[in-house]
Amino acid sequence: MVEKPEEYREGPTCDGPEPSSPVGGAGAGQGAPIRLRALVIGFSLAVAICAVTPFNNVYRGATPLGGGHFPLAPFYVLIWLTLIAALLRKVFNRRSWLTGRELLTAWILMVLASGIAYTGLARTFFINLTAPFHFATAGNRWEQTLQPLLPQVLYPQGQEAIRSLYDGMAGGRQMSWLQVFANIPWEAWIGPLLTWGIFILVCYFVMLCMINLLNRQAMQNERMNFPLLRVPQMMEEALDGNQLGQFFSNRFLIAGILIPVILHLVNGLNFYIPSVPQVPTVILAGQYFPKHGLFEGFYKLKILIYPAFIGFAFLTSKQISLSFWLFFIFGALLFGLLAILGYNIPAAALGITFGPVLARPEETQVVGAYLVFFIFLFWLARQHLLTVVREAFRFGRTAEAEREWFSFRVAFWGFFFGSAFITAWCYYFGVPLLASLAVVCAYFFVMLVASRIICQGGIAYFTLTAAPLDGLLFIFGPRFFTSAGLLFAAVIQKVLFVDLRESLMPSLLHAGRVTHRMDPRKAILAGIFFTIVAAVVV
Repeated sequence: MVEKPEEYREGPTCDGPEPSSPVGGAGAGQGAPIRLRALVIGFSLAVAICAVTPFNNVYRGATPLGGGHFPLAPFYVLIWLTLIAALLRKVFNRRSWLTGRELLTAWILMVLASGIAYTGLARTFFINLTAPFHFATAGNRWEQTLQPLLPQVLYPQGQEAIRSLYDGMAGGRQMSWLQVFANIPWEAWIGPLLTWGIFILVCYFVMLCMINLLNRQAMQNERMNFPLLRVPQMMEEALDGNQLGQFFSNRFLIAGILIPVILHLVNGLNFYIPSVPQVPTVILAGQYFPKHGLFEGFYKLKILIYPAFIGFAFLTSKQISLSFWLFFIFGALLFGLLAILGYNIPAAALGITFGPVLARPEETQVVGAYLVFFIFLFWLARQHLLTVVREAFRFGRTAEAEREWFSFRVAFWGFFFGSAFITAWCYYFGVPLLASLAVVCAYFFVMLVASRIICQGGIAYFTLTAAPLDGLLFIFGPRFFTSAGLLFAAVIQKVLFVDLRESLMPSLLHAGRVTHRMDPRKAILAGIFFTIVAAVVV
């Protein structure tokens, strides 16, 4: 077994030099300012990925271009850009077309945009705007019970506009893209898209402010490591150190690549030629455990072998890697222990706003776990937050924010007024004032905790087991909301705050780490801002 390199054993520090790379050497681009070309390339490729993603993922049904917090398409593009940059440097006598740091900046812009075009936003956004109308029947009586509660300004008006979204427009396959664009019933769509677009961008702005406020706490004070960033960082460090050939010829890298390549090659051949033996990647281990008793939590146990996840787990800290499987075992044992003690709560008594994933009473413990984790993070950051407040109210000036995207003062008031706008938005559309405050707080503290779990744990694919509204309903009960208020809060949650497989906030935290100590900060911030706006528009 290969011993983990020293620099990966604990989280890297951020108040000193960057952690050394196994490929070694500082080279071109080390500490140099990021040139405009890197931001333009990253922005352009991010917009292109956004434009192609729905066509590829939905229409073609192909492998998702994003698919998690280590998205496929941006990393694929990064590898090719790195090889092209190295080739051009060799051809033009070490003249650097793009440095490794610039390529990392372009890559993180692509990462930020990749999820917005699918699960991060679009996948649930259009369904929530149209499902109450498209799926209304005489049996469910949504036309009488649900549709009157929906604000007209937020939903497309006219059955034809909704029908064409699901069934396509007549003759659409014979039209060019420009003809399709011209025949979209924009009069029904433009109002809801603009109204929701403002709301979505404000939510993203609040997330940007939160990350700007907490970047220093996570990186310097807590020395958090970022396993999902290590491979791109190592590759670009090798490019800047003129050691890209050594990087790609490293025997451990080659062995690591060959394992999944051979695995999927053999299984792919088995799919087309059944006589080729299959290498199992899913082990149904539940058959070895009793259906009832202490070990009943393992009865449906499946062991899935994902080489990429094994690699990310190797790069994370030992404490995190240990906790994932250790507490999984403890959680499964808890299922059996509660059954032995006679606690059998039917699934129908559980959360009502998430969906069929919430199947076990024990899974609702995640609501309390998120609250405890948030309080713990708040306590750890108490000194840092005090510095932020002093800066915001000018009680004392510090140099604490000198390496962030923008000042703590701007971030604090941006977060405050952005959150106030979202609260007022919820209140205007029928959520009671106290409930509006509660849902906004619940949404963002769950996003914050989930972002820390994803970025610190190196989790490329992450889902919640309980929604923020489930926690509020457990605590306050349904009377805390009106009927219209609960409906609207659930729609907002479903659009942005519950399906976190490609959510923006963890990618923003990754962007904060990648661009840390990079200049010019204003240009990088502008690149991030305009990339997010363009992704939403596209």
